[in-house]
Amino acid sequence: MEIKKENSRTNLHLVMFPFFAFGHISPFVQLSNKLSSHGVKISFFSAQANINRIQTILNPNPTTQVVPLTIPHVEGLPQGFESTNELNPTQSELLKVALDLMQPQIKNLLLELKPHFVIFDFAQEWLPKMAYDLGIKTAFYSVFVALSTAFLTVPSRLHSEKSYPNVEQLKYPPSGFPKTSVTCMKTFEARDFLYMFKSFHNKPCVYDRVISGLQGCSIILAKTCNEMEGPYVEYVKSQFKKPVLLVGSVVPEVEPTDELEGKWGNWLDQFEAKSVIFCSFGSETFLNDDQIKELALGLELTNLPFFLVLNFPKDKDASTELKRALPEGFLERVKGKGVISSGWVQQQQILAHKSVGCYLCHGGFSSVIEGLVNDCQLVMLPLKGDQFLNCKLVSGDLRAGVEVNRRDEDGHFGKWDIKSAIKSVMVEVDEGIGKSIRVNHKKWRDFLLDKSVQDKLILDLVKEMEGVAGISS
Repeated sequence: MEIKKENSRTNLHLVMFPFFAFGHISPFVQLSNKLSSHGVKISFFSAQANINRIQTILNPNPTTQVVPLTIPHVEGLPQGFESTNELNPTQSELLKVALDLMQPQIKNLLLELKPHFVIFDFAQEWLPKMAYDLGIKTAFYSVFVALSTAFLTVPSRLHSEKSYPNVEQLKYPPSGFPKTSVTCMKTFEARDFLYMFKSFHNKPCVYDRVISGLQGCSIILAKTCNEMEGPYVEYVKSQFKKPVLLVGSVVPEVEPTDELEGKWGNWLDQFEAKSVIFCSFGSETFLNDDQIKELALGLELTNLPFFLVLNFPKDKDASTELKRALPEGFLERVKGKGVISSGWVQQQQILAHKSVGCYLCHGGFSSVIEGLVNDCQLVMLPLKGDQFLNCKLVSGDLRAGVEVNRRDEDGHFGKWDIKSAIKSVMVEVDEGIGKSIRVNHKKWRDFLLDKSVQDKLILDLVKEMEGVAGISS
């Protein structure tokens, strides 16, 4: 493709370079859409196989282009894959190896495009030095909440220069952490955090990549705002001694033409307003057989209608997995009241349906925001990584949702834990926690849907980046 070069330095020109996972690509696209609507020129880097999908969600704009990248061959990586959604965990680690081999390709593109900034992701810690040598500024864009950065990926997380933390240390915040509702993690959550400090293929671990990127970049962009995470933002600033610019929660906009398909719309139409539980864990978070069984039984115990989406790794057949994992006789017992689907569904449109009143999810923050803005009471069942901290933020600091109770050592939950969490926000709405959660949920929904507030965050961001780049408004 023909690449549009920078002919004038009067408009801010940004290169967007996310990691090749749609959990990372989507926030970069959403931010690109917000910025391009304010006159910012965008050059969006991604693997060739991702281009068509990205173009369907990237707003068409004469100043926006998608630049295809060639992923170098690495033994063990399949040809023509789109993202980590098509890779197993071993292959996903090899993707970071391939990314490191792309440095000459990226350097040539930057020389040709001459952007003001490269906005990069956690795995490209080599970018700041490359860009600096070319006279280009860099911004590390953290697609995770500021709490996640503050708790896990700050210099003070290490107790000594060459000693990574153990499980017991990861249960507690690092030195100097602000006084908030986040005081201690469960053992199974801390054990999951150990992945951050594990090296694969003699490459830097995730923690080292993130720290290097945050320390090397010109500025840090955070997908948050002071109203939601002020103490954590200030802590990150104190740790890295550089500007932390806030982009807000980047609430996705649904076009009026994006109607819910008839099959699911008709099914939802038969139920009363705010009575249906929608349950989904995204495309890259998978439950094991025991978890599926307890979840299904818990949904059944609520005696409420539910729409359950269950996905499985690419090498598994969904119908076979469901048949094995679901409790015996379950589908017959819930017929007419519950449906189970696999694969992609119109999540935003389903959440916006008048009959949906509860969203049970894994706590991915984009999903949490979608639940909040669509007036669906949040029940969270985090399964890995930043999801645990997202849930602490929402259920603790924001008090806008509940988390399913889990056993400390191994994270086990049972059907009664599922029922209890849902009941607290769907049935006990005039008492105790249910009432306060609904009040807080409405407060945050109103805040997130206040277009003037969200637009000001983006406008301020553009002005601040122009100032760093030396562009006069």
